Amino acid sequence: MKSPLRFALNRMVAPHLSLPDFIELAATLKCDAIELRNDLADRQIEFGTPASRVRELCAAQGITVLSINALYPFDVWNDQRRAQAIALATYARECGAQGLVMCPFNEPGDTRDEARRAAGLRIALSELAPILREYGILGFIEPLGFEACAMRRKRVAVEAIKSVGGLDVFRLVHDTFHHHLAGEQEFFAELTGLVHISGVEDTQAPLNAIRDGHRVLVGEGDLLGNAAQIDTLLGSGYSGYLSFEPFAESVHGLADIRQALGASMAHLNNSRT
Repeated sequence: MKSPLRFALNRMVAPHLSLPDFIELAATLKCDAIELRNDLADRQIEFGTPASRVRELCAAQGITVLSINALYPFDVWNDQRRAQAIALATYARECGAQGLVMCPFNEPGDTRDEARRAAGLRIALSELAPILREYGILGFIEPLGFEACAMRRKRVAVEAIKSVGGLDVFRLVHDTFHHHLAGEQEFFAELTGLVHISGVEDTQAPLNAIRDGHRVLVGEGDLLGNAAQIDTLLGSGYSGYLSFEPFAESVHGLADIRQALGASMAHLNNSRT
């Protein structure tokens, strides 16, 4: 039997729980890592909770904060983005987070051609690298598989990271949902710093119509090939966390999220035997 998988909980698992209850959920499930977000409710990280309080609560339960999710759109650089990056990096450092998730522009009507997108990406990475170094955190770049997204595949990120000399501070997020949506075949396990997992079970939705709201916990009916993606990553050298990131309201409204998460963890672990 292979060793158990290392699971983490993204705040999107249970966005309605208080932070102490969310941390307790992670501890009860023997998950020793979580991800926080800045896109819930009033869009403040943990509803305005001081970073020092987050650090205190996590330390009491032996919980690591993997990331703050997310700087958006990180690849459209301007004074506003710099201010956002510094604010998020400050919070990340003070709460003990390892890094900052960074998502690319993902809206219809992007008039930039590929050359301008590539140039914008490199400018952003060049500006972000010294900020990340100063604050002692990593930048987790997450391509989004949606057709409207400016960066759908990881190879684009890898080439840009190398071109700006950013291998010391940038890592990839492998999101099983977006990997499938983009029809991507490459994995880049050696540059992957974080993996987001979620399942899709709706057999009626066309691939290009699947959205975050379809994302549930990974189970027997998963259409994304989570188990196979995870095996490929682990077989290629990835040894980090698999962070649950379901967006579906059906998950957020579950009466017993602990039981549901436990069942999904068991399913994924059993798929490796």
